[in-house]
Amino acid sequence: MKIDLTETTSSKINQALVSARRAIGTPAIGMVLTLVIVTDEENAYDALKAAGDASREHPSRIIAVIKRVSRSPRARRDARLDAEVRVGSDAGTGETVVLRLHGELANHAQSVVLPLLLPDAPVVAWWPEDAPADPANDPLGALAQRRITDTYSAELPLDELAVRAATYSPGDTDLAWTRITPWRSMLAAALDQQPAEVIAATVEGESDNPSCELLAMWLADRLGVPVERTLSRGPGLTAVRMETKNGVIVLDRPDGSLATLSMQNQPDRAVALKRRETAELLAEELRRLDPDNTYASAVKFGVDKLHSGGEVMAGSAGGTADTAEKAEKSAGAKAPAAKKAPAKKAASK
Repeated sequence: MKIDLTETTSSKINQALVSARRAIGTPAIGMVLTLVIVTDEENAYDALKAAGDASREHPSRIIAVIKRVSRSPRARRDARLDAEVRVGSDAGTGETVVLRLHGELANHAQSVVLPLLLPDAPVVAWWPEDAPADPANDPLGALAQRRITDTYSAELPLDELAVRAATYSPGDTDLAWTRITPWRSMLAAALDQQPAEVIAATVEGESDNPSCELLAMWLADRLGVPVERTLSRGPGLTAVRMETKNGVIVLDRPDGSLATLSMQNQPDRAVALKRRETAELLAEELRRLDPDNTYASAVKFGVDKLHSGGEVMAGSAGGTADTAEKAEKSAGAKAPAAKKAPAKKAASK
């Protein structure tokens, strides 16, 4: 069921939600959280589809905030709120409210969203694109217990990764971090099967992929060993190698779907490690509403080392020194790139 409201108010939107629930025979509210999506017209469809799919696991009220930029000065002075209310099969297992804010109202989105939040329920804010530099201090981010961004969607992902580390607040998270959850689980399980001291590690993946950098920093942070970051053609992460005193552990995924786990004195194993859709990533993040301390430690590791002059980010095993230097500058590094070895290593903690 869909209801279109033009030049409306938050009070009228709440009335429309109640009327729509009664019309379809579900007057009770059975949702567990409010998901606020801050996006634009270009990305609204994909974001709402992903949120609707995720709501099948986490029934929620989805509020999409779309700020409509007016071209003329007169139009920018006029404040107007248009809304679309979706309930029932058109909104997954919850409710969806699409807000289009025109003119000056776009600068005060929190005043429109606040009356629409579910009472006594957690709030999660998600920016599929163009996340603010400091989500916790953003007017909409301040309403949320959890704030989800995606550095992969930024124009300069490695610069964005440094910003996320510099402005981190408890409750912040990044879908670039969520993408490597299966990798982290598989690597931890491999070390459980073959307990041995790790001497060094290598993370291989495509350039400008923040998930690769986060995985490299996580390994360096947790293991306290040098981690080399090398480049490949992708897609995404392609391989991780850990050198131990008992041999090399290799997790290789050349096609973005099926990986091979190789360990000393054990047969190779095929592992399903497909690249996941946004809906799956979002559903995973909605499972926990407490701060992710492991993410905080990993994302801060590289920046702390860079500020102290250490080398965290890496260049290319088959690339040029220029490529390595460019990657280092994108990450905000202070130290100059090495002249003889384009591939750089994360300093042990």
